[in-house]
Amino acid sequence: MIPVEASDILSRRLDVCVDWLHTRKGVTDFYAGGCTGFDTIAEQAVLKYRETHPAARLIIVIPYRNQASAWSERERMEYDRIKAYANEVICLSERYFRGCMHQRNRYMVDHSSVCVCYLTRKNGGTAFTVKYAQSKRLSVCNLASENFPEFCRISATIFGGDVL
Repeated sequence: MIPVEASDILSRRLDVCVDWLHTRKGVTDFYAGGCTGFDTIAEQAVLKYRETHPAARLIIVIPYRNQASAWSERERMEYDRIKAYANEVICLSERYFRGCMHQRNRYMVDHSSVCVCYLTRKNGGTAFTVKYAQSKRLSVCNLASENFPEFCRISATIFGGDVL
């Protein structure tokens, strides 16, 4: 979960990162996981960016069809709004199953060349996904890092979409 006090900084960092990836590296497809927290903030950043850069595409990868059924009404409304404005919504399963979140994360990594994340712990789903992305030789931009601006100086060649 992202602390409330960090969400403004995270939002600004996402704005910088999305712009840098699009204008400097030619990234057009931005993949996001369709969950609350970081995914929602990232999806909002891409949608905002797309208002002035229509070539940027938001692709939401949903682990299973009814994932939002237990969320608050406010979260579900924002989820539905974002899905309605996304360029594409990919649903990987009709039903929940153990491991469906990992399957979604692997799908996004497998279709990306950069992993943009908010990683604060050495274990858990985000850490597992970052390790998987590194094993696939993806550049990783950790927006929780004090060294975030350094990412924008990386001279790596980037093709395809990004895990936000």
